[in-house]
Amino acid sequence: MIRMRLKAVLAEKNMSMSKLSRLSDISFSTISRIINDEHYSPTLNTLERIAKALNVSVSELYEEIKDSD
Repeated sequence: MIRMRLKAVLAEKNMSMSKLSRLSDISFSTISRIINDEHYSPTLNTLERIAKALNVSVSELYEEIKDSD
C-alpha cells in the first residue's frame, strides 16, 4: 500500500499548508484534502507543483507501507 506523506514533508521543511498553497498555486482546501483525506487522489500535475514548491521529488511525497493482512 502507498500512503501520502505530505504532512511529514511539510513538518520537515517547517512549512505551513498556507505557505505551500501560495508557493504551489494550489488552493488551501486542496492541500488540506490531500493531507486529511486518505482516499483523495491528487492529479500528477498537482503533485508536481507541490513537489516543486517543496523542492523534493514527487516520489518523496509517498511512502510504501506494509498491508495489515
